[in-house]
Amino acid sequence: MSTFRLIILICVAQTLAQIGTFSVPALLPRFIDVWSLSNTDGGWITGVFYLGYVLSVPVLVALTDRMDPKRVYLFGVIMITIAGLGYAWLADGFWSALLFRAIWGVGWAGTYMPGLKALSDRVEGPGQSRAVAVHAACIGISGALSFVIAGTIAEWYGWRWGVAVGGGGAAISFILMALLLPSHPPTPHEGPRPALLDFRPVLRNRSAMAYSIGYCVHTLEMSALRNWVVAFLAFAAAYQGVSEDGGVSSWLAPTVIASCMGLLGVWASVTGNELSIRFGRRRLIMIVMLVGMGVAAIIGFSATVSYPLAAGLVLVYAILIWADSSSLTAGAAGSAQPGQRGATLAVHSTLGYAGGFFGPLIVGLVLDLAGDGAGGATPFAWGMAFLAIAAIMAIGPLAMVVLKPEGLVGDK
Repeated sequence: MSTFRLIILICVAQTLAQIGTFSVPALLPRFIDVWSLSNTDGGWITGVFYLGYVLSVPVLVALTDRMDPKRVYLFGVIMITIAGLGYAWLADGFWSALLFRAIWGVGWAGTYMPGLKALSDRVEGPGQSRAVAVHAACIGISGALSFVIAGTIAEWYGWRWGVAVGGGGAAISFILMALLLPSHPPTPHEGPRPALLDFRPVLRNRSAMAYSIGYCVHTLEMSALRNWVVAFLAFAAAYQGVSEDGGVSSWLAPTVIASCMGLLGVWASVTGNELSIRFGRRRLIMIVMLVGMGVAAIIGFSATVSYPLAAGLVLVYAILIWADSSSLTAGAAGSAQPGQRGATLAVHSTLGYAGGFFGPLIVGLVLDLAGDGAGGATPFAWGMAFLAIAAIMAIGPLAMVVLKPEGLVGDK
């Protein structure tokens, strides 16, 4: 199979596997209302996706150094199918939602980095960074559309159909990858092969670890925004006393803004990677993280000013968050030692999605602690929630300064 067709196949399959991933965050205000959940409960339901990912990704991605990544990928899309359809038709409260959302995270662990591993194993040299960026772009587009798709279908047919689309997309992804992706044996390991879960060589790789630590706080920040953006904008609209009939166009509806946020994120991710190649990877990461911290410090308080301002800041913040996404992942993949790319991506993903688990949970906890005492959010609570995320983000620039990661082949 040609490189171009390979990229198209893997990216289409990844898009279908991702199409329902953020249906639950898109409908989170509805679940909180229907199931009488607290904000902390909502944080658990959205965050446990990342916990399921973290607990399974070290094994699943490390296995791609020992077997064809295709086999791991097929397992992953089966799990997503079970999770999507199970959540849609069996979830009826906090615990059942938590279970299926965790399974969804396991499925994502079996598809995201294994799919990237299958791609990066076949595309080497300067083109590898761009292939990684295209892969990330397709994931970003699909994830962005999942908000508006879930919201629209839920309005027409109910929330269960809005979530079920994710399971259906994963089932189609399974068929495509099973029938069309050629088998590919793993790259032989030079010297004695370490134990499956022996990540010590990766942990000693300062360059890869710098990118992975940066990815940890990047994903924490990204998941905090992505999982709470609809709830935040719905609050801002209600606080300002506006709706589609009273001042907010349907084009500014929370789910539409969330989808636009994701699409802008795709552009920012690809553009950020190109800027990394031209002007320096570490420099780009440092700049966008520091500016992003400044926006995060004020975004939560914007609900007191106007809904359009809150929506606009969300979009600006998203651009800054996603601008270093591909740069960080390509940096980790390109810094891996021969025969250790799967293990390096396993560590990278584990750290990243550990941050992804804590991001939504931190927002939910701060909202409950700083709210009105009855579980209700306030402008002050939203401001403090995002301010807490901004403070944690300081870890990223610090890692860049202390560990001094190397650039990749082709970087200036």
